[in-house]
Amino acid sequence: MDDAEADVLAYIGFPAQHRTKILSTNPLERLNGEIKRRSEVVGILPNEAAVTRLVGALLLEQNVAYYMRRSRGIFCATSMKR
Repeated sequence: MDDAEADVLAYIGFPAQHRTKILSTNPLERLNGEIKRRSEVVGILPNEAAVTRLVGALLLEQNVAYYMRRSRGIFCATSMKR
């Protein structure tokens, strides 16, 4: 655990208002849950390319949402300098 101290506490280097956003793995868990939910809706995916398209579309959607949040100032350059 001592060897991993820098990695575990890396989030402390960010401004306090950002820490709540990056402290946990909730965004990753939500993304995995959304992939599972959407793949269950589709049912049987015929091949690996279909899986790649489904996951790629979801990641693209999440990327757009991230940049929309970023443009509203959640992770903007000004707030990162604080």
